[in-house]
Amino acid sequence: MAEQGYGAGPASRSETGRRRSGDERRMADHQRAVAELAGRYAALPAEQPVRLAKRGSNLYRPRRRHRGASLEVRGLDGVLSVDPVARTAEVQGMATYETITDATLAHGMLPSVVLDCKTITLGGGVAGTGAESSSFRAGLPHDSILEMDVLTGDGRVVTATRDNEHADLFHGMAHSYGSLGYAVRLRVRLEPAKPFVRLRHVRLNSAREWVSALRRVDAERQFEGQPVDFVDGVYFDSGALYLVLATFTDAPPYVSDYTRGAVYYRSIRTRSEDYLSTRDYLWRWDTDLYWTSKLFGLENPVLRRVWPRRYRTAAVQRRLQMWFRAGGVTDRVRAALGRPVEWVLQDADLPVSTVPEFLEFFRREVGISPVWLCPMRLREPALLYPIEPRQLYVSVGFWWPVPLRRWQAADHHNRLIERKITELGGHKPLYSTAHYTEAEFWALYGGDAYRKLKAAYDSGGRLPDLYDKCVRGR
Repeated sequence: MAEQGYGAGPASRSETGRRRSGDERRMADHQRAVAELAGRYAALPAEQPVRLAKRGSNLYRPRRRHRGASLEVRGLDGVLSVDPVARTAEVQGMATYETITDATLAHGMLPSVVLDCKTITLGGGVAGTGAESSSFRAGLPHDSILEMDVLTGDGRVVTATRDNEHADLFHGMAHSYGSLGYAVRLRVRLEPAKPFVRLRHVRLNSAREWVSALRRVDAERQFEGQPVDFVDGVYFDSGALYLVLATFTDAPPYVSDYTRGAVYYRSIRTRSEDYLSTRDYLWRWDTDLYWTSKLFGLENPVLRRVWPRRYRTAAVQRRLQMWFRAGGVTDRVRAALGRPVEWVLQDADLPVSTVPEFLEFFRREVGISPVWLCPMRLREPALLYPIEPRQLYVSVGFWWPVPLRRWQAADHHNRLIERKITELGGHKPLYSTAHYTEAEFWALYGGDAYRKLKAAYDSGGRLPDLYDKCVRGR
């Protein structure tokens, strides 16, 4: 990583004092908000399942109508403090990555992992996991957490760290999807940042070449003599794959903007080099939700100009997608025309050596592109997402409706993909639909560990369990 940040210079003693006073006031307000939250939780009917009442979501699995109690979350969406010397930030659980990065960039710092959509919350990122372009070296969101306060299913607020009496909960929160409790405060590790990044788009002619080049970058942390801070990539077809290598820089010759007319992912094929502000780099995928804005015609230059920029975001497009899917209008129209589709919205987290085999299977059996490729590794074990720590994986992301033949079941492609992921020793995050039997699910997602955690922190079962939430949609 770069050694210098780009925030303000050293603060005076009076400025430091004011900052500390502000931090203390925010922490006192936070503690009152947590006490109120715990009180609201305790007042909910004990016999009803509880779900957070939040304005937005970044999940892509349809949910049944909730018939239980809803826990209103208020006053827990801010940054409590940023310490550029200790390289940490104290953050409330419902603070979005956009809010957090705006606060930390002001000090020339960033969280070690920043997920791809602005409205993902830090608490949600930890509970749901996810990879981004720093994940090849920095891990998944929970790997950068030093401490968290959790409102547990049994109504307690406990502080969990790697080595205290709640270490089991600390290591079990990743991939728990709110089924054990909700993080209300997190201390997150920060890293220095610079104001801009230089992008290099390296074309490879096969998946094997792509994997070989990735291994070299991962081992050496550089490419052609230049350091590499971030890595991801795109598969366009079997003969056109790209590594996208990003490096912090202070003085770019120009800065591109993909929040207006140009579409970011298209630039990967047309430019060997590019420059973005660091903030725009973090949200490069948010404007068009990768390439899925095509579903709404937003790559059409005319429609792109008239569609308000404030609505050209991943959050808006996700809501539109889920509205169409929930209403079933698009599916019914396509089925009536004899062209039914299956929504294939998944990630496959695969050992790096298996990526060529998976992409060939995917080309043959599913046939959609582009596909996102994001190198990642766990820095330490996660009880409920048991991939090998410190080993290099690639998160393969694909999001598009796939035509169904008349003889194929409505979930044909998704089940085929799930079987292939398991065959190759990978796992899939559970932010979208899943089709496992209960036995399959618990064998893959730490069933024994989960049952112990559930007994310790939600013995009354007030929160829906992981299988109910992620497969049954409750």
